[in-house]
Amino acid sequence: MRASARMLPEETPVALSYAGTTHAVMMASPADLEDFAVGFSLTEGVVASPGEIEAIGIEQAGEGIDIQIRLIEDASTRFQARRRRLAGPVGCGLCGIESIEEAVRAVADLNGTSASFSSSDIVQAVRLLSKAQPMHAETGAVHAAGFYVPGKGIVAAREDVGRHNALDKLAGALARAGTDCAQGAVVITSRVSVEMVQKAAAMGSAAIFAVSAPTALAVRTAEQAGIMLVALVRGDEFDVFTHPERLTGGEAQNVA
Repeated sequence: MRASARMLPEETPVALSYAGTTHAVMMASPADLEDFAVGFSLTEGVVASPGEIEAIGIEQAGEGIDIQIRLIEDASTRFQARRRRLAGPVGCGLCGIESIEEAVRAVADLNGTSASFSSSDIVQAVRLLSKAQPMHAETGAVHAAGFYVPGKGIVAAREDVGRHNALDKLAGALARAGTDCAQGAVVITSRVSVEMVQKAAAMGSAAIFAVSAPTALAVRTAEQAGIMLVALVRGDEFDVFTHPERLTGGEAQNVA
């Protein structure tokens, strides 16, 4: 027996506040917080575009971090009206929702996308993401989300102790860079829950490639949204759960 020298990831309470009012508190990795603020605001429907965010301030708050987000007037008015309708306290899984109906809210319709992916795209996307995880290489204890574009590879990647947070940080990074997500795929190291599909749809992504499995609701939501959902990507093997017509050169055994 010997003492371990492995690095450990930080896990910090991070509050997302609008107009001085805390909307949600996440246990998150204290990095890429501007991306987190923009991505969370977009994928949770607080804003419709990054341009509706006027300023972002990051402040230490005791043992945690408070991200103060200032919205332009129209967006702030919409958000305050939404806050007044809240039925109770928010939670960390589905933050700021008002009802059961909103928890399974309708997602963007991406059925008109022309994006398609080959088997090699899927395999390569997951392999390349594994090389874009410096925090995971040191700790073995964080999730990652990346964005893959055929012919370009992984164009952005973010890591976090929380899978939702990693995807929100990716969404923010892509939005701040002005990246069009319609011709690429979100690549994640976690299971695929319905929230992950909702966030990918909000980003406008044509596909999700995941190392782990999806839930049944995630599959139904991806099918409805027009998102190609590929999961259980292990080596050269994977299962296509939705929209297999977008798989070019695919084989029957790859279709779930």
